[in-house]
Amino acid sequence: MTSPKPRRRSTARKAAELTLAVPQVVAHRVARMALAGPTPSARDRKEFIGMVAEKQAAFFSSWSAMATQAAIANQALALSWLRAFAPPGVGKRTTPAALAAQWQGAGLAVLDKGLDPVHRKAVANARRLARTKLR
Repeated sequence: MTSPKPRRRSTARKAAELTLAVPQVVAHRVARMALAGPTPSARDRKEFIGMVAEKQAAFFSSWSAMATQAAIANQALALSWLRAFAPPGVGKRTTPAALAAQWQGAGLAVLDKGLDPVHRKAVANARRLARTKLR
């Protein structure tokens, strides 16, 4: 049995780190909102406004990266399908097993590209907020 490819491990690692970082960030920010009450300080307002902007930027980056990776994958998959149905003697034919593996790899690559910006921001926020006092 072969070990998982590095990208797959990387995707799994990013997902695991997100499962730890996101609740930490949410807990810190919800506590900060509760402590701020109806009149947040300038520091709190800056954090709350930045929180919205960073989510929008991270998700836009995520969707853009996924769309780009999907377009690249579609081109590669189309070429593989053409090779699979090519007449004998026109080049190396793609087997059904190779096509299935390529589809799986393409899906994982799109997922990995989409996780990158969200992971980067969430983990950075968890580190930053862990050092920040609520008051």
